[in-house]
Amino acid sequence: MTKIAIFGVGLIGGSLALCFKGKPGLHVTGHSHRQSSIERYLARGVVDAATTSMEEAAADADFIFLCVPVGNLEDYLRRLAAMKLKPGCIITDVGSTKSSVAACARSLDFGDAVFIGGHPMAGKEKSGVEAATSLLFENAYYVLTPEPDTPQEAVDRLAGLIRHTKANIVFVDPDEHDTIVGAISHLPHVIAVQLVNQIRAYNETNPLYSALAAGGFRDITRIASSDPVIWRDILINNRGVLIRLLKEWQEGVSGFIEMLERMDERKVEEAFRTAGEFRSSLPERRRGVIDPLYECYIDVPDHPGIIGKIATELGNERINISNLQIIESREDVPGILRLSFRTQPDFDRAVQLLASMGFEVNM
Repeated sequence: MTKIAIFGVGLIGGSLALCFKGKPGLHVTGHSHRQSSIERYLARGVVDAATTSMEEAAADADFIFLCVPVGNLEDYLRRLAAMKLKPGCIITDVGSTKSSVAACARSLDFGDAVFIGGHPMAGKEKSGVEAATSLLFENAYYVLTPEPDTPQEAVDRLAGLIRHTKANIVFVDPDEHDTIVGAISHLPHVIAVQLVNQIRAYNETNPLYSALAAGGFRDITRIASSDPVIWRDILINNRGVLIRLLKEWQEGVSGFIEMLERMDERKVEEAFRTAGEFRSSLPERRRGVIDPLYECYIDVPDHPGIIGKIATELGNERINISNLQIIESREDVPGILRLSFRTQPDFDRAVQLLASMGFEVNM
């Protein structure tokens, strides 16, 4: 029996547990310092066993997944290094930053155990074990950051276990990981937060800002609602990369200011054209660090019962709608009715059904 210990059975840890639990030869133990959390893990059925003892969870574990906040990872690694772990045990993490964790692991002696950094690039707006799902990582990228001297046998064993998640495994250097993820995830979060706070400040003297900021503005800034504590730890941990990226962002904003001051129509047009071309070349709806939106927009006539008819038809096909919204501020939104779905299959089936009903579906 292969024993898997998961420290921190929240959204990510719980989803990993659900991917492993019930598979032949695998036994999943969850750990939390709080008894109330242990009871939730067991009630939700995401683990085979659970304990508040770190030593008990780690004892005889073949794999240890650290699914705790980034700011706590180094402390957990030091505590594991002080234990007598099973020879060949593989320790891994799921943190959004990899350089500092890798540096900490290099400084520690795990005996016959091995550390391999990891980052499943998937998530949800909801958190906690209640939001866990075995489908979370399907078709997402799962990054592993082994060191050059990491035994290939250990890398292969970890990759083999992770294949139960149905994720696409990629191998990246820890520093390169932080640079790339800093640009495509951490920087957008900072920009979204600052933009929302700028509008919030304007709204204090003119409430019309919030009234008109629905639709497109709400969509492009949704990541500003991310967990403040988690993102505090991520940004501070990756501050070197973020400071460089933000300085380059400042240079880009200064360039836009200069274009507008000079009324340089050609450069403004060129900036939008090149951005549009690159964005169009990106894979659509592939799972990434920022969770994709499964949303579509349609225009509907102002007829009694039309919204109910749409919801009924989707319900008849057992397509689950996670949210339905009438859009009032439509300047940047291609439709009056926004429909949101939790999964790609529901989204795909809904688009097909709506089109068959004669609606023009925009995404």
